[in-house]
Parts: sequence; structure tokens; C-alpha cells
Amino acid sequence: MSNLVQKFQEYSGWRNDVKLALERYRDCVTAGDLADAASDQRFLQTLARLNEDKLSIAFVAEFSRGKSELINAIFFADYGQRILPTSAGRTTMCPTELMYDETFPPSIRLLPIETRAEAQSTSDFKAQSQVWTVLPLDTSSADGMLEAFKQVSLTKRVPMEEAARYGLYDETDLDMVIAVDDDGMVEISQWRHAIVNFPHPLLQQGLVIVDTPGLNAIGTEPELTLNLIPNAHAVLFILAADTGVTKSDIDIWRNHIGGTGAGRMVVLNKIDSMWDELRSPAEVEQQIRMQVANVAQTLELSERQVFPVSAQKGLVGKINRDAPLLAKSRLPTLENALSNELLPAKQDIIRTQLMAEVNELTSAKQALLSSRVRNVVEQLIELKSLRGKNQNILQHMMKRIDMEKMEFDGSLFKLQATRAVFARLSTEVFTHLGMGVLKDNINRTRDAMERSKFSSGLRQAVKEFFQQALYNLELSSTKTDEIGEMMSVMYRKFSTEHGLALSTPMPFSLDKYSKEIVMIEQLYHKQFGAATILTTPQVILMQKFFDSIASRVKQSFLQANRDVEAWLKVVMAPLEAQIGEHKVQLKRRKKSIEKIHLATDSLEEKVLAFEQMQFELDTQRATLTRLENELKTAIMAQLDSYKAAA
Repeated sequence: MSNLVQKFQEYSGWRNDVKLALERYRDCVTAGDLADAASDQRFLQTLARLNEDKLSIAFVAEFSRGKSELINAIFFADYGQRILPTSAGRTTMCPTELMYDETFPPSIRLLPIETRAEAQSTSDFKAQSQVWTVLPLDTSSADGMLEAFKQVSLTKRVPMEEAARYGLYDETDLDMVIAVDDDGMVEISQWRHAIVNFPHPLLQQGLVIVDTPGLNAIGTEPELTLNLIPNAHAVLFILAADTGVTKSDIDIWRNHIGGTGAGRMVVLNKIDSMWDELRSPAEVEQQIRMQVANVAQTLELSERQVFPVSAQKGLVGKINRDAPLLAKSRLPTLENALSNELLPAKQDIIRTQLMAEVNELTSAKQALLSSRVRNVVEQLIELKSLRGKNQNILQHMMKRIDMEKMEFDGSLFKLQATRAVFARLSTEVFTHLGMGVLKDNINRTRDAMERSKFSSGLRQAVKEFFQQALYNLELSSTKTDEIGEMMSVMYRKFSTEHGLALSTPMPFSLDKYSKEIVMIEQLYHKQFGAATILTTPQVILMQKFFDSIASRVKQSFLQANRDVEAWLKVVMAPLEAQIGEHKVQLKRRKKSIEKIHLATDSLEEKVLAFEQMQFELDTQRATLTRLENELKTAIMAQLDSYKAAA
């Protein structure tokens, strides 16, 4: 078992343990009558985050760098042969995602290239099942899978005009012009995008492999530039040891991949081309080190980010169980780097998110339970103080409770006004954040781009689109800030005046969505910011690019809407829960004293009943605290602790 596979198993084990601990805690909350609609929603969201947790690795390379072979060597060697087709020249003609979704049968879904003529991105088409061509995938046959995978690389020849309409032909590109045959036909991919649904153990555990076409296609397929590559947790940029770094390699690294952060790695493949029986091992090693140093210097990164390997020899070594050959291929070093850097970094991100959500959940439940305990204790003290008291004292206490209730009802009346303002501000949030507003902005931009005959007009239209999107987010953010401040005032009021155990309401911010929009705009500028004049094919590409921009911004706004809706549902929940609890306790106090006053119930029986209630609540709190600690311990567990289990 490779270190990468082991780490994935450890990560999957950690995630499952967190889910189990969360479900145990939720069951305790439900059994203790501490649940409400808001907390139920939070539990479901947190569980969904764990269930939908994915880890994406993108493989990027020029043609014939051994990209598909590397994927075979790392992930599919257990099949005893190649699963992804490999040959000289182009084998990956369209972006391919390898994943597993249990709601679909094993299959390859293919998006026809003709969809590039429509004003929709690849992401938009993912929700339209009727558009895709679906091929069944027989996972019991390695040969059958290999044949099915070959369909992904199918091409066809189309007239130059048709290729240009898809944004796949540029008459100013000499390489493209040379590729035109005598009949004026151009070879293009038959498919725009491929999704392989494959029940591989790692894919079942949440791994997503993104296999990209050659570097020239990076710039022509907006989905890669705007979504798949930037959102990948790891990007493996594959070079060939015998060719080194080309100009196109440098351009794609700087514009689409480059960086020194976790998960950005350069693979110097085909080091077996340097193996030479006429050279000593030390001389070979020296040559490899020189190549690594040159690559690191050229791409302006640390040598630790460059991994010399032989994917082909690594694959052979795994299939033949040839440990010396596998070690010589240096493939295990790359796998160790992926597992030791990538997965712990991914776990840290998820852990931070989970701890924030769990802390909010647990603090709210502890506050509600503390409120119940405090009310019971207060009533118990009140009842014990009645021992030996005359009827006048009892009447006085009943009047005092009535006064407390009147004051509390007065606060509730004022709360109604706050609820009205809350509803108005909530509506105003969505006035600016709503999808209808964004759709209008997208349509205005598309119309402006269609009308413009100049590059400056196209750029101005896109610039105004981003400005409007950010402005709408800013306006919505102002309203959520107003809501947050208003709720803080109300929380403090009820805590001070009525002794409710309320902490500050859950904060909320739309900043991350503003940052997403800024990041998308930066990606756009990288693609189209340099040239002063755009050719006709570039204009077409820019329009395609905007379709993907619009889709990406739409996804951000959709998630922002969901987050705002969820926050609006929960921000008042702790206050509402404790108000309800306080009303019940006031009624219970008055009823108890009335019964004692009318001699329909003995004082001592009441005291015993409340003492039993206090005992049960203390037991419940101890159980809840134990499960809370178990949940937090599960979240904070390190992957290394799962080695024995794995």
C-alpha cells in the first residue's frame, strides 16, 4: 500500500469518526428536548460538509510529457495495466474529471463540443443531463475500461469557420494555420468536457482527479482557467526531463498555476531518459540535480517543489512488484509529498470550519441547558424559602411573579418591533443579493459586449459587470451588519433585564464572496489584460470566457444567498429559544406557588420534584459535555493516529 493510499484511508477514517461523534451529539440534543429548527439546519449543513468533502488534484502538462502515465502510475497501478490511454502525441483532448458519485452508475459522461457555440459554461451544462452523451463503464474489465477511456480523446475535422465559432481557431496563430488541411478543415476535439464516474477506492473517499488537455487548451477552455485549476487543492505541473522548460511551460506556470503555496508541485518526468549505463550512478544523480535546479530557477520556486520521477518505470515497478525499480523511479517520493503535505493541509481547512460551526452549536445548547438549570435552581430556592411562610407571603410572591411577567411581556412587545425591522432588513439584503439582480447584470453585460466593436468597449462592459457585482455585495453586507448590530442590542437587553444566558449573536460576513469576485476578476485580467487590440477569434474567446465568469459569479452569489438565509434563520434562534424557556418557567413558578397557596399540593412534594428535576438536568449536562468533548477531540485528531486502524 502506497503512503498516498494510506493517508487517504486515514483521512477518510478521521472524517467518518467526526460524523459519528456529531451524530451522537445531535441524538443527545434531540433526546434532551434541546433541538430547534435552526440547530437542526446547522447539524444538517455540517454533516453535508463532511459528506461532500472532496480533494481535487489537477494534472497539467504540454503534450507528450507523460501526464496520463503519471495518473496511471499513482492511482491505477493495482489494475495491472494502463487504464488511461497513453501514446505519442495528444491523448487527452478535453478536460476530464475522474470522480465517484454514488447517485450515478459507473459511466463516462461526454459534453459535445457543439455546446461551445452557446452562451453557457461547462458548469451550467452539468445540471442538464439531456445534453451529455453517456457511455457505460464496465469496471470488471480493465480492457473494457481502456477502450471506453479512448472515446474521450476522439477528434473530428470541421471547417475553419465552425472551429472559429467555437473559439478553437485563430487565423493569427501560425501553428493553427499550418494545421489546416487542403480542404480547409481543422482537427478539434469531439468533446468539450468529460466526467468519469468510477468506483475506485480513492475516488469513493472523495478524491477528484482533473486531467487537463495540452497547454494550448488551457487558455481556450475557460472552465480550466476559472474553476478547475484555481480550485484544485493540488496542481501537478508535468515537465519532461529531456526537454526541460519551454516558453509555453513558463507562460502557463506564471499565468495559471504558479505559486509557492501548498499543493503547487512541478514533476520532472521521464528521468529514465537520463539513465545511462555508460555513466556512473553519481553522474546520473548529478545530472538530475542540475535539471531540478534549472527548473526551479526558471519557474522561480523552491527546489523542494520539483520532483524528478519516471512515471513509466514507476508504473512497471508497481505492476511487476519490482521494489528496486519503483524506488529508482522516485515515484514514492512524489506520493509521500502529496500525502504528507496535501491531506494534512486539507484537514486543517476542514477542521477550522468544523470547529467554528461546532463551537456555535455547542455554546448555544449549553446556554439553553444552563438557563433551564438556573431556572430550576431559582424555583427550588424560592420553594424552600416558603417553608413556614403564611398566606400573605405567598400572595406577595405571586404578585412579584405577575410583575416579572408584565415586564417580560413589555420586552416581548418591543421585540415585535425588532422583528418587523429584522424582516424589512432581510428583504433589503436580497434586494441587492438576489439572483434576479445578478441575471439582469449578466444580460446587460452580454448586450454591451455584443454591441461593442472595439476591444476597449468589451473590456469596459466586463469591468462594469465586476463593479456592479461587488457593489451589490457591499450593499447587502451593510444590511447584514445592521441586522447583526440590532440583534446584539436585543441580546444584551434580554440578558441584562431578564437574566437570560445569552452570548453575542453569531457573526456574519460576506467578505469571502467579495474576495472571490476580485479573484475571478484577476483571472480575467491575466487572460485578456495585456493585449490592446483583440483579434476576432480572441473576441469570441473573450465572450466564451465571460460565460464562464458569469457562471462562476452566479455560483458565488447562490452560495452567498444560502449562507445569508441560513444565518437569518439561526441568528435569532438562541434568543427565541431562551424567551420560550423563560415564559415556560414563569408559568411553572406561578403555578407551583398557586398550588401551594390553595393547599392542593404539598410544598415538600414540590421541593422533591424540583430536586429530581435538577438532578436530571445536571446528568443531562454532564452527558452533553462529554459528547461535546468527544466531538471536539474527534475533530482535532491527527491523521497519524489512524495509522494502526488503516
